[in-house]
Amino acid sequence: MATEPATAEKPWPVGLLSSKIREYIDRLGTVWVEGEITQWGLSGGNVYGKLKDVDGDATVSFTIWSSVKAKLPDDLKHGDRVIALIKPNYWVKGGSLTMQVFQMKHVGLGDMLERLERLRRQLASEGLFDPMKKKRLPFLPHCIGLITGKDSDAEKDVLRNAQLRWPAVDFRVLHAAVQGDRTVPEVISAIRTLDADPRVDVIIVARGGGDFQNLLGFSDERVVRAAAECSTPLVSAIGHEADRPLIDEVADLRASTPTDAAKRVVPDVTEELSRVQQARTRLTMRLTGFLSNETARLDSIRSRPALASSTWIVDSRSQELTRYVARGTELVERAIDHELRTTAELRAHVRALSPQRTLDRGYSIAQGPDGHVLRSAADAPQGTTFHLTLAEGVLAASSEGALAGKQ
Repeated sequence: MATEPATAEKPWPVGLLSSKIREYIDRLGTVWVEGEITQWGLSGGNVYGKLKDVDGDATVSFTIWSSVKAKLPDDLKHGDRVIALIKPNYWVKGGSLTMQVFQMKHVGLGDMLERLERLRRQLASEGLFDPMKKKRLPFLPHCIGLITGKDSDAEKDVLRNAQLRWPAVDFRVLHAAVQGDRTVPEVISAIRTLDADPRVDVIIVARGGGDFQNLLGFSDERVVRAAAECSTPLVSAIGHEADRPLIDEVADLRASTPTDAAKRVVPDVTEELSRVQQARTRLTMRLTGFLSNETARLDSIRSRPALASSTWIVDSRSQELTRYVARGTELVERAIDHELRTTAELRAHVRALSPQRTLDRGYSIAQGPDGHVLRSAADAPQGTTFHLTLAEGVLAASSEGALAGKQ
């Protein structure tokens, strides 16, 4: 067999290429793979089917010979999640690749739970389950987005119970697969579509329970992250209690059933009307009591003398003013009399000390020509003229000198 590289001048035959492909694939040997059975058909005792990746978009064909099928579990079917020991085989004549199955078994529940628990811890460490990030539901949503299976009991339960509680509530329903390989992309698409609708106030994802494997789509990491990124409040109503899907952890509210979701998202119009009536009754009683108390206070104030008669305050103040005026007049008159007596006494005292009173008693005042008072005989020698002031009038006089013996 030629081993030289193929060129345009020396191309390989198709058989050579096919042989090399088969040699390469044969070197791979057997390998364990995990996937979901998406096709399972019997023909001549053999099984021909397809195995799909549980997370990605990849599918391979497989063949189970009748001799191997007899050793496999009898309950293998379409939709099962399995682990298989396979060997890739390249059929040179037909140019096709198939996987020959030697062993196949269901994925153990413990394995799935362990994987889910690892994913749960990872998402929790990223803060996706933080209670502080959960959004409050609106008191009365005008439009509810509902994601559920087409013609499912979950859809009927949510619509019926919500409309019984609040007949005016509006819904936008998007149908999606709730189990199988279409669950993840369809649920993600529905969440994003409703989240982008400004009319939708809250989103409900409802299924209504099921076995563990049928609910795996609601624990898919892509679905959980889409729910976490949703800006509209989201309610999970998958209705599975034993092993809660991860969407329950990230949802803003978890409802045990679709019916419970309707009751917790939509208020009861009868209860609300009753609360309104009770509130109105309490307000009426409070207002009535308040007005009664204020009326009594006003009546008490109006009964006081100051308000009972419009002239009361004027009359009472007039009497006080009359007393104050009379008292003021009396005090002024007393003060004037006292000051008059004091003035008379001072006048009498001043007059008693006045030179005029001395003159009235017969004394006189001698003043020299320059007006100074003569105090001794030496001040007026003989021939000195002076004035002599009497009690009445002034005399001109001339000194004859001092009398002998009367210095």
